[in-house]
Amino acid sequence: MWSNRGSADERRVGSRTWRWSTVSESPWTPELTLSSASDEMRLNSLDGLPYIPPPRQLPRLPRTRPRTLLRSQTTWPHDPFVLPSVILPPPPALRSFSLTSSQEKLYDSHDPTLRFVDREDELDFLYEGFTSRRALMSCGHAVTPTSLTNWCLKLLDDGESRFVCGQTGCNVEWSYEEVCKMALLTPEEKKHFEKAMSSNAARANTRPCPGCESPVVRTDLFNLRVHCSVCSVNRSGSYDFCWQCLREWKGPDPRSDRCDNDGCCNQSVKTLLTCPYAEFQSVEGVSRCPSIRACPTCGILLQHDNTECKNVVCPRCKVEFCFVCLKLTDNCVITSDEFEPCYRRVAPRQTSIPVWWKS
Repeated sequence: MWSNRGSADERRVGSRTWRWSTVSESPWTPELTLSSASDEMRLNSLDGLPYIPPPRQLPRLPRTRPRTLLRSQTTWPHDPFVLPSVILPPPPALRSFSLTSSQEKLYDSHDPTLRFVDREDELDFLYEGFTSRRALMSCGHAVTPTSLTNWCLKLLDDGESRFVCGQTGCNVEWSYEEVCKMALLTPEEKKHFEKAMSSNAARANTRPCPGCESPVVRTDLFNLRVHCSVCSVNRSGSYDFCWQCLREWKGPDPRSDRCDNDGCCNQSVKTLLTCPYAEFQSVEGVSRCPSIRACPTCGILLQHDNTECKNVVCPRCKVEFCFVCLKLTDNCVITSDEFEPCYRRVAPRQTSIPVWWKS
């Protein structure tokens, strides 16, 4: 039963009474603070109502941005999905799925495709002590199927549409196929994951209007000036804001680099212009090559780890290109070996982020 006493909420489960107080309200997600409890409680739902564990009961988990890919460190300058220019409703305030699995999953010890190790479960942030054998992900960290499921659910709950390792300093992005296999996802879980991934990806191309805080979708990826129809109606005049600095638009348009507001700058471009030079260990005769490049196909930022050859495969668009001359690998290898200087030499620092046009 629920009971409201002032600003506090109370719920009795079995022989225990759990009580917490609301400290702030938000149109996006409620912020709850536990006021008295002796043990941790995690429930999927009671009486059909989703339950959110109070934040102070959960340890602080590592942030997932910027992301570091295998042999690369990345940030997402923009989302590749192009949506209609509409005002989207805010996401639901309550989570629609649990952060914990109701039943532990176990790896098959005789599965030859898994790499088992005798190490701690590196995704068990709540120290739940899952009993399954530990297996290595592609990033080299040990997981159990249940801890991996919980972590991926946490990412989806945070609005992510991609899965990255939660270990500090790693943040390797895993493919959905790898997650399905290593987390032993059931058909029902796969259906939920795919639905959440699609929904989160759609919302990723929205930003809050600085005038009214309504989420607005950017349709022209080459123009930072975005129109808010809500503010335009409320103010009886057109209202536009800068997608980059989230302030009312100043200056002429279209602009893809910045508006005329002080301090407006593209952090991804700034990273490309100020990053240190790479020091290749296996590629001879290459100097003054920036250590961070924007993928020439999709625009994601990648950092070379200075080992192996000069070619990298973008984990986002799966296109392989030369990190030195920025040509596609198929074109670069015509005139130079993958461990030799490029015929076209080192491409200069990039001053813009390529836009990914998905076919």
